[in-house]
Formats: sequence, structure tokens, C-alpha cells
Amino acid sequence: MTTTSTTQASTTVREIQPSAQFGLAIVRLTIGAMFVWVFFENLGKGLYKPDTYAGLINGYIQRGHAPALWKSVMAQMAAHASMAAPGQGFTEISVGVLLVLGLFTRPVALVAFAFLGGLWMSEWGTSWIWELLVPTMASLALVIGRAGRAWGLDALLARRNPSSLFW
Repeated sequence: MTTTSTTQASTTVREIQPSAQFGLAIVRLTIGAMFVWVFFENLGKGLYKPDTYAGLINGYIQRGHAPALWKSVMAQMAAHASMAAPGQGFTEISVGVLLVLGLFTRPVALVAFAFLGGLWMSEWGTSWIWELLVPTMASLALVIGRAGRAWGLDALLARRNPSSLFW
């Protein structure tokens, strides 16, 4: 009787796992597409130019309710906008493309989690609280769930080294 229930339990896990992988792949593709979209939207608005970028960040500092420590981080970003603005643009497009491709998904999703978490704190009091919290937490789920192994290039890499933390 124990063997039968163990076999049934492992069969159930195997049946559910592909569905979970496909669900995470859909989330990965959606967040990746969001990053690519935001990159081109911000590019069109000129937000990767130092003056425009610094103005946006200073607006968050003045109108937002982020903790004082985080506001000091934002002030440093605004003060160094000539490096921070293109750096943010590079981060957004890189994270987006890599998530869409499902390449190095776990570390890229961790970057997305940190990036979106920082943006979420920056926008406290200036936008709806759940607006960025949902994709932030979804990015964390991509890290945990190895979301690049379904419909992603990480599946090819995992064949050679299935225990890697990168995919």
C-alpha cells in the first residue's frame, strides 16, 4: 500500500510540474515584454538623457514617501544622471531581452526583482502601491521557479549542467 501511494504521489507531481513550468514561462515572457516596452517608451520620452532622468528622480524625491535612506540613494542617482540614465536604459533592455529569450533567467530575474523593488520604493506615494509590487514579486517567482527551462534557451543549457544556479 505504501508503494502504491508513493507511486501515485510522484505521478501527480510529474503531471503538475509541466503546467507550472508553462505558467512561469508565460510570466517570464510577460515581464520580459514589459521591460522591453518600458525601454522603448522611456527612450521616446527622453528619460535616458541626464537632465530628464534627473528631473524624474528629483520628482520622486520631492513627491514620494520613500524612506530617507532610499531618497539619499535616489539623490545620488540624480546627481550622477550622466551615468545612471544610460545605465538604467541598458538594464531595462537587457533584462527584457534576456527574459524573453529565457537566457540566464535566474540571475536576470533576480536583477529584475531588485530593480523593480527599488522602483516600487521610489514611487511610494506617487502611484498605486500594487502597480509595481505584482511584477516585483512575479520576478522573484521566476528566480525560484527556474522559469527559463520551459520555452527558453536555458532548457538547452540545462541539458549540459542541470544543477546550475544560472538557469
